[in-house]
Amino acid sequence: MIEFLPLGKITEKYSDEIHRAVLRAVDSGWYLLGSEVSAFEREYADYIGTRNCVGCANGLDALWLILRAYMELGVMAPGDEVLVPANTYIASVLAISDNGLKPVLVEPKWSTLEIDEDELEKHITPRTKALMTVHLYGRLSWSPRMAEICRRYGLKLIEDNAQAHGCETLNGRRTGSLGDAAAHSFYPGKNLGALGDGGAVTTDDGTLAETVRALANYGSTQKYVFRYRGRNSRLDEIQAAILRVKLAHLDEDNSARKRIAAMYMDSISNPLVSMPQRLPEQSNVWHLFPVFCERRDELQEFLKEKGVRTLIHYPIPPHKQQCYEEWNGMSLPVTEKIHAQELSLPISPVLTDSEASQIIESVCEFE
Repeated sequence: MIEFLPLGKITEKYSDEIHRAVLRAVDSGWYLLGSEVSAFEREYADYIGTRNCVGCANGLDALWLILRAYMELGVMAPGDEVLVPANTYIASVLAISDNGLKPVLVEPKWSTLEIDEDELEKHITPRTKALMTVHLYGRLSWSPRMAEICRRYGLKLIEDNAQAHGCETLNGRRTGSLGDAAAHSFYPGKNLGALGDGGAVTTDDGTLAETVRALANYGSTQKYVFRYRGRNSRLDEIQAAILRVKLAHLDEDNSARKRIAAMYMDSISNPLVSMPQRLPEQSNVWHLFPVFCERRDELQEFLKEKGVRTLIHYPIPPHKQQCYEEWNGMSLPVTEKIHAQELSLPISPVLTDSEASQIIESVCEFE
């Protein structure tokens, strides 16, 4: 059976380095807010191309902290609106509503799977304060036009970079450095994954970074003195040490993903299966390889019988979830089509050519 994502094999690639890093952190006797976190924050900021990086507990917290920091700084207030793609993982939306802000769902383009820039201005009102763009599936979701719209309307541009570590624009700028602030997730299955939860905020705005750091430490900038009503959201020393190892190999691992994706793109041919749009190589790091099929569930079962495990990202869009019951009557046809047809094929730095060939053959045989 070809597993969807064999995390054990991925960890095994760098097992010796990871074990040394963990032992170094354990032997230091300092397990929170120490030298490993500080070093990772410097190294990741340098990699992304921003002045600041603040580690935190997970990707959802990173999004929450950015928005809460802007509220503490007076940039946003309860009831203000944040544009967000309708086809995204629930965390993007939760971070907005949990801060008392209003998520405004914007349809994607079927051709790109990312937020439809042609729809943005239709949703902007005097209460709109930010656009949260999501680099979904590892694909670049940014353009000069998007940035210009944000400048024209005075909107903060926030990147959800949970799935696109290492993705670049045509001129070599990395996702996570394209807007005013960006949230990153280091969940184990990500391109840059820890061996547990982890997250970070990157930004060039020093004041925002200081506010995020305080909010993530109970709202404190000085021990036992609390300026904000914050939360406990910290990246621990062991995870930071592991991430430092894996960061050094991230571009190499992304190259392996791109090679497998090229095999899929060049060789899968089935009129019942639609392939994702090709992007310039640097603009997609293939966190996921999504294909689309009107008979998606049948395709998934067929591939399982052929020895190929797949996943659906995601079966239910945010506006159809019970937790947002007030949206359940909304009609967002492009989003609903994506969520009804998407199926993710295995793709990882440890997928072999023979396994990829087996997957290609199996998809081509579906009828």
